Amino acid sequence: MDETKTAIKSFILDEFLPGENPDELTDSTPLITGGILDSLATLKLVTFLENRFKIQVEPHETAVDYLDTIPDIANLVHSKF
Repeated sequence: MDETKTAIKSFILDEFLPGENPDELTDSTPLITGGILDSLATLKLVTFLENRFKIQVEPHETAVDYLDTIPDIANLVHSKF
C-alpha cells in the first residue's frame, strides 16, 4: 500500500503542485474538496491510475468519495486487485 501511495503522491506533486513542499501533501490533505483537483485534473489522475496500475476506474468512482485523499485513491486502486 505504501508503494501505491508514494506513486500517487509523486504524480500529484509533479502534475498539480510543482514546486510545493512535499511534506505539505499529507494523507489527510483534501484533494477535490480542497481545490487541488478540478474536473480536468481528476481525469488526468484517473488516466494515470489506469495506466500505472493497469486498472479500470468506473465513472462513479471518479467522485469525491473515492478520490479526495491519497489513502482514498490507494484504497480504490487496491480494490481493483
